[in-house]
Amino acid sequence: MPQRDLIKYVNPEQGTASVHRFSNGNTLPLVTRPFSMTSWAPQTEESRRFYHPDARQFEGMRATRQPSPWIGDYGHFTIMPQSGRLFTSDGRRASIFRRDQTEIRPNYFRTYLGRYQTTLEMTPTERCAIFRFSFPQDQTSRVIIDSFEGESHIQIHPNQQTLTGYTRSNSGGVPEGFACYFYARFDRPIAGCGTFQSKETHEGEQQRTGERVGGYVELDGATVNMRIGTSFISIEQAKQNLESELGNRPFDVIRLETERLWQEMLNRVHIEDATETQNKTFYTSLYRSVLFPRFWHEYDQDNKQIHFSPYDGQIHPGPLVTDNGFWDTHRTVYSLLSILYPEHLTTIMQGWTNASKEGGWTPKWSSPGYRACMIGTHLDAVFADAYVKGICDFDIESAYQAMYKNATEVGDEAGNYGRRGIEEFDELGYVPADKIDHAASRTQDFAYNDYCVAQIAKALGKQDDYERFIKRASYYRNTFDPNVDFMRGRNTDDSWQDPFNEFAWGGAFIEGSAWQCGWAVPHDPAGLIERFGGKEKTVQKLNQMMSLPPIFDVGTYPTEIHEMTEMAAVDFGQYAHSNQPVHHVLYLYACAGKPSKTQYWVRRVLNELYSSDPDGFAGDEDNGEMSAWYIFNALGFYPFCPGHPSYILGSPLFKSATLFLANDKTFTINAPENSADNVYAQNIQLNNQTLNRADITQENITTGGILSFTMTNKPHDPNWSDEELPYSLSHEK
Repeated sequence: MPQRDLIKYVNPEQGTASVHRFSNGNTLPLVTRPFSMTSWAPQTEESRRFYHPDARQFEGMRATRQPSPWIGDYGHFTIMPQSGRLFTSDGRRASIFRRDQTEIRPNYFRTYLGRYQTTLEMTPTERCAIFRFSFPQDQTSRVIIDSFEGESHIQIHPNQQTLTGYTRSNSGGVPEGFACYFYARFDRPIAGCGTFQSKETHEGEQQRTGERVGGYVELDGATVNMRIGTSFISIEQAKQNLESELGNRPFDVIRLETERLWQEMLNRVHIEDATETQNKTFYTSLYRSVLFPRFWHEYDQDNKQIHFSPYDGQIHPGPLVTDNGFWDTHRTVYSLLSILYPEHLTTIMQGWTNASKEGGWTPKWSSPGYRACMIGTHLDAVFADAYVKGICDFDIESAYQAMYKNATEVGDEAGNYGRRGIEEFDELGYVPADKIDHAASRTQDFAYNDYCVAQIAKALGKQDDYERFIKRASYYRNTFDPNVDFMRGRNTDDSWQDPFNEFAWGGAFIEGSAWQCGWAVPHDPAGLIERFGGKEKTVQKLNQMMSLPPIFDVGTYPTEIHEMTEMAAVDFGQYAHSNQPVHHVLYLYACAGKPSKTQYWVRRVLNELYSSDPDGFAGDEDNGEMSAWYIFNALGFYPFCPGHPSYILGSPLFKSATLFLANDKTFTINAPENSADNVYAQNIQLNNQTLNRADITQENITTGGILSFTMTNKPHDPNWSDEELPYSLSHEK
């Protein structure tokens, strides 16, 4: 593929201007390779939002795996250069750093620490990094490695010019014996060293084990290079990772290698006639789409994949991945990977299969092991989506057994795995609101999860399973109350949960009200439209959603949560793009025969709710989900129903975009009349043939071709038949 310099558009600080009560992304400025086991980010304070773009003090470069501040970090530690007098605690050793002397790129970090007259540079590989420190000539040069909460160990080896250790810091989801190990090697002699713990410093001490232990080395030389490898297996494996990924290659060679890797990833898509702002937003979003999930496997001396399992605490062969919340990411991320990066998705799918085998259940949130967060078993959708889109080179039989277990057995009460309420769902046809929280949301999600299980059952020839689960895929209908025209909590005795308040958050719903959470039927939009009384009434309902004021009642939440605040700030009516439940809703217009409404609103969201700036998101970015949403919609199509190989057509943002596929084919989206006013598609052609339908397939894309939009400033709504509308389960019957 032709190569462009696209990394220049990426701003890792996108979405970092967040606080506890208001999210503009809740992201970190990660200096990393795609899907890396270890990422790096500057720390400006010790908290879960440990970087803020307005901060002026630097506490160290942090090895991080944090997927979200709501989940927390693990195996984390900081590296900080220092000159002159020794200060060990992160607060006391912090230094002023100036924005005009700081560079943050995906492949490279540099800043000048004014207090220490020292320049820090670093560049990463998948599990390692090289640091280059430029110290003042006339002062003691020092490097500090500091761990966080939990037991840690430091050992300094002056004769070998190395420092080794481990940290057990974590936020949950780890087994007995968990540790992140590190091995650091300096290119200058170690002239002095020491350890510290809490506020006590032990000058000259070469090793220490305990809570919050750190260490430092003093070095000869104004310019010092430090190579560091990390591992979740052992210190020896950390050394092995360092030798295989870095060896003795110079800093700038690794920096350019990482840059070339990012350029190759970003060059899978070329966009034309984009503004500088659009280029920055698009390619920064593409960068964010390939940060997670995180590859957790390592390579032994025979170059074979091995991993420490956070599920059973054992060493296993093969790949493993982690750091994902599937309630979020199943909607967009994996479909994007299936198109642009199928070679990576194959590894990812086997990694999730291994996680399910080692733990006995699919994770709902993984970081690094099971985390009790959100509802449903949406890894079912990820497995199904990959398989129906041609990503089949993984152990699908084992994956299916885990999916089947999700649909038929009771998980743990804490919610780490399984579907809470699955027995009642199977018996009653819905999750009862008087027994289980978020019951209406659970019912919709379980129905969709079962649809996904059914797709794999069908592909594997398990007809009895298919018929069982495809029947349950329609159970979402049992929580729709035509008297109020909304999804609603239903009690065990078949009565409706009272009182009903369409603006009340929580209760039968999760992170939203009936307005945000009542549309979660991606596998059967026609069935949902039927519940609302037909296409015209559904369009009226959607219009009402977009035109109402963004009011809310906190409902069963004890206070105003940040998602409520963000919805009100966005001011798109009851459409809360700040959170995932509505991310498919604008395409329901197209399902109801009004694609012009989809095109109008999608274009507004793209232009008004995204940028590459630190406040660039309307809410939590969530491991690439928000970013992948932008990528798809900017290209002009969207994966409305992950688990089915189709994409609903929307309104492309650019006059032309070309996808360079892994099979050496290209797929081009042309819209030459596109402009700020021409947001409507008057005619759509696929390979010079008029496309008389609302969607395209995975095969249409991956076999290559040209999708052409004739754009206009006047709404145009074709008279589609049911067969020409987007896929719906109801149309199969």
